[in-house]
Amino acid sequence: MERFSALLAMTLALAGCGAAGTAVSTGAAAESAAQQAAQARAAQDQVRQQIDAAYREAAEQRRAADADGR
Repeated sequence: MERFSALLAMTLALAGCGAAGTAVSTGAAAESAAQQAAQARAAQDQVRQQIDAAYREAAEQRRAADADGR
């Protein structure tokens, strides 16, 4: 909410000189990039968890196969 307030204050201050549109679009682009980065990190974490689960399952299957072979 603080970012929005700061962005709104900047927009109002710059409204008369034509730079407001640039400031708003720059702020929106930065916010979008931050959201995309957060989504990418979440997706990366999910993939890592899936890989870890697959490794654990494979290790369990090897242990079971070794136990059956003895």
